[in-house]
Amino acid sequence: MRKSAPPLFLGRRSYPGTSGGPFEILVTFGERFERVPWWLFGGVLLASWSLADAAFGRGALSLVGFSLLDWAILGLLPRLNRSFGPPKFATLILFLLRWPFAGLPGIWSWVAQCLGSGLVVYSFAVEPLWLQATHHVLGSEKLNGMRPVRVLHLGDLHLERTTRREAEVVAMARALAPDLILFSGDFLSYSTVHDDVAREQVREFFSELKAPLGTYVVSGSPPVDPEPVLEQMLQGLELEWLRDSVICIHRDGIDMQIIGMTCTHQPAVDGARLETLVEGTGSQFSILLYHSPDLAPLAAPRGIDLQLSGHTHGGQVRVPLFGALYTSSLYGKQYEAGEYTVGRMRLFVTRGIGLEGRGAPRVRFWCRPEIAVWDLGPEL
Repeated sequence: MRKSAPPLFLGRRSYPGTSGGPFEILVTFGERFERVPWWLFGGVLLASWSLADAAFGRGALSLVGFSLLDWAILGLLPRLNRSFGPPKFATLILFLLRWPFAGLPGIWSWVAQCLGSGLVVYSFAVEPLWLQATHHVLGSEKLNGMRPVRVLHLGDLHLERTTRREAEVVAMARALAPDLILFSGDFLSYSTVHDDVAREQVREFFSELKAPLGTYVVSGSPPVDPEPVLEQMLQGLELEWLRDSVICIHRDGIDMQIIGMTCTHQPAVDGARLETLVEGTGSQFSILLYHSPDLAPLAAPRGIDLQLSGHTHGGQVRVPLFGALYTSSLYGKQYEAGEYTVGRMRLFVTRGIGLEGRGAPRVRFWCRPEIAVWDLGPEL
């Protein structure tokens, strides 16, 4: 039975990760909502007491009181250099999530709201800084005769201001002693594309990353990593920015290829460029470094062995038994995070390091920031 060709998603008005999509509409609303004066926003929260009182009685006090506490916590995080999101829009979302629990009887409403505050502290102030290193192994007959290569895969830095998270990434990278470092895009936050301080701190971050076989990077989503910005920001750093190019790494007489591609988030466009790049590349072990997992169904038939991507952030908010609530992928939850087998190719989607910017809440739940270590070697 003949296999059907992967979808090209032609004719769409917008693609995940590009301007004009539903996610951008949401974060734009969040930015505009943040312009509401603090006294007006606080007044609306207090005024909601009467509406909540009519619906829930005593539960209205816990609803409004804990919502004001949310606002105070989120407003404090930038001062503590932990997170830099807009507090009013996130508080509004939390207020709506708290609303149903205000109707619980008696003390249970207070218990639920207290637990809610604990989750707010954890998901906005703790988990986004709780870095995890994951370990992965891939053996291939194409690498027979080569000493194992340790690859550090980083993605989605989304730097707004340097925090202890970025310092821990650098410390972990040194301790892991990778032979090769690969970065799959999104250097800056959606909020700091034109921020000189953030750009300089990105330069400082990458200047601390060293590997004997080199550091190679690709750009991420076009609105986050515009080419003119990256050209200026990456100039002079000891890394190689791969823009639709193939480099060959020699080790123990064996060649390993890295194919680095610019991401437009349009499979038809990027798939055609990939086909041109892999023509004549031979039968060496090949790694595709590309920002989004959405190219995987087109990459797998091209003889690529490993695709390293990010973009989804693992959803940032995950729930047990279901996983990511939203992935910003054309394939929905199919490639939300972790390892996948696509044809004969291994695909890995990192949860990333940072967080979306602009009006998006700076939250992670059940989805810790991640750096991934790959040990590549001969087939066992």
